[in-house]
Amino acid sequence: MKLQIPSHVEVIIRTLEKNGHEAYVVGGCVRDLLLGRNPDDWDITTSARPEQVKALFRRTVDTGLKHGTVTVLMDKESYEVTTYRIDGEYEDGRHPRDVTFTSSLEEDLKRRDFTINAMAYNPSAGLVDLFQGCQDMAEKRIRCVGDPAERFTEDALRIMRAVRFSAQLGFEIEEKTREALRVMSPNLRHVSAERIRTELVKLLLSPNPDFLREAYETGITREFLPEFDVCMVTEQNTPHHCFTVGEHILHSLTLVRADKILRLTMLLHDIGKPAVKRTDENGRDHFKIHGPKSEEMAYEILRRLKLDNDTIQKVCTLIKWHDYRPEPEPVSVRRAMNKIGEELFPLYLEVQRADTLAQSTYRREEKLERLQGVCRCYDRIQEEKQCISLKTLAVSGRDLIKAGYRPGPEIGVVLSQMLEHVLEFPEDNIEEILMEKLRAGEFPF
Repeated sequence: MKLQIPSHVEVIIRTLEKNGHEAYVVGGCVRDLLLGRNPDDWDITTSARPEQVKALFRRTVDTGLKHGTVTVLMDKESYEVTTYRIDGEYEDGRHPRDVTFTSSLEEDLKRRDFTINAMAYNPSAGLVDLFQGCQDMAEKRIRCVGDPAERFTEDALRIMRAVRFSAQLGFEIEEKTREALRVMSPNLRHVSAERIRTELVKLLLSPNPDFLREAYETGITREFLPEFDVCMVTEQNTPHHCFTVGEHILHSLTLVRADKILRLTMLLHDIGKPAVKRTDENGRDHFKIHGPKSEEMAYEILRRLKLDNDTIQKVCTLIKWHDYRPEPEPVSVRRAMNKIGEELFPLYLEVQRADTLAQSTYRREEKLERLQGVCRCYDRIQEEKQCISLKTLAVSGRDLIKAGYRPGPEIGVVLSQMLEHVLEFPEDNIEEILMEKLRAGEFPF
């Protein structure tokens, strides 16, 4: 089997071989090549010790000598070269206390997580597949190398990685591996929030974000997102819905494009519903103020998962307004754009569409027709560059001061009044018109 690898990688492998060492590309890059994908990273494993690797290449970086890794620099590219190794005891559920270098490729591959990531390739030796990774790929299966319980005990992050790979590739998790997930999921408490966040976001951005259901069914979400578990068992006895809150969330994830802000918004947009659920005397469920409650809970969850402030702000804003329904009229849409923000408004429209399509068919056409009308108004407002915020108001604070008005908080009040007028009458967003109305007393100073 001949696989196409970059020329720099071939040079590194050839150099190591010419000096009496074995060398292979290994892991995810081999998997991706076999799947017809372009690998993001190229990892090389070798029988050479770190000091031997350093001696053979002019430009290197000591990335992790303790664990056998040297980064070789070629032109502007970098490639990690790691000595075959056997991991010692894992004391913290994430990292081996020590490693032992070995001359055996098989020993090195045995320590890896899943069979599809435990293959190696060398242009002269071909593919090395000691654990039937190719067969598992052909049968679309995620399976641990060796004993799943041992692999998850060594590194608890592999628990999240199993579901993430499943979602990214559309593969099923093999039964013994799945059972080990269920048993070992509490070990995730040893994993940092940053690591869990990274895997969660990758899962959400995959072609199958609803595979989060697998994480729920195996007890994984209970460890880092217990609020979602509550949603999965919260019924919605209302004509507008046909799923539990959790299943509605999972469906909505598949109906919005793979954007980090959008997918996190759909994950958390109804997370507060269980907390505000009320059932009336007719047995119908109501979820009033679930938007603000979901915003509040989303903020805490995203902080807990160590998301950056910009992401938190955008996601929480979209959640706050996700259930807001302006009329499909220009003035109503302009006001909505002002509230939600010009940058986020197009994302808000995508959120509303996904939310609607993940509900029951009750009044769906009516809901979609209103949303389409809002979209048409939005497009026209954008085309005509109508004023939506103080940023594009024809009059600024500097203009008012230049006209003789004294600096102070009153300036902000007048500008807000002008903006309110322009949202109603966009054609008046002209400096002369607004200043004339100010002089006429229409905007009390």
